[in-house]
Amino acid sequence: MFTKALVKTPCRNMIHGLTTAGLGKPDFARALEQHAAYVQALRDCGLAVTVLEADEAYPDSTFIEDTALLVPGCAVITRPGAPSRRGETATVEAALAAFFDDIAHITAPGTVDAGDIMMVGSHFFIGLSQRTNREGAAQMTAILEKRGLGASTVALHDFLHLKSGVAYLENDTLVAAGEFVDHPAFRRFHILAVDDAECYAANCLWINGRVLVAEGFPGTRKCIEQAGFETIALDVSEFRKIDGGLSCLSLRF
Repeated sequence: MFTKALVKTPCRNMIHGLTTAGLGKPDFARALEQHAAYVQALRDCGLAVTVLEADEAYPDSTFIEDTALLVPGCAVITRPGAPSRRGETATVEAALAAFFDDIAHITAPGTVDAGDIMMVGSHFFIGLSQRTNREGAAQMTAILEKRGLGASTVALHDFLHLKSGVAYLENDTLVAAGEFVDHPAFRRFHILAVDDAECYAANCLWINGRVLVAEGFPGTRKCIEQAGFETIALDVSEFRKIDGGLSCLSLRF
């Protein structure tokens, strides 16, 4: 169960964020409204939410998940794969110091976006992507193993991040899209397959028994509910325009 979360308010410069989506520039005012609703949903799931101020120097900094991996008793500060995002970690590390005495770091030449890391109990699947390289994954694996946790890597080809296409919902259940539906790494799980037309909705987020899902993808939401999970649908259309999703917007611990 999670009790806390960190989020970072979107900055006006988010309209210049990194993107491959081809959906146009986000509407900043609408993004603020969507972010506020997201924060309220976290609170409705029982989390005490710390909100960090916007930082105009880093257009993508609202996607705070990529900057750190939080495990019991330890915060691992990442080294994001996009050079323009590497300065985001300093503010996040300062905030996490209030909650964690044990803070580890990914160092050059390793790169890791924590959006590439999916926690399943005490095991962590690390996606090898354009943002997370083998050296970064090896460093993260060593950090986790030192703390009694396990890790394995998953190569990906079609998605920006591992969690862009797969999400763990507890009870050995995964929501998966595209290349992950039949991926050998996930054979032991019960797979809730997302239709190709709704692949964005694979980035959903389990929090304390509820699942946050992107609004506008009824097939995926129905599939998750039929599997026995309560859902909360949230509009994150403006974050989708800059390659972001529900998990990207917070650090939960």
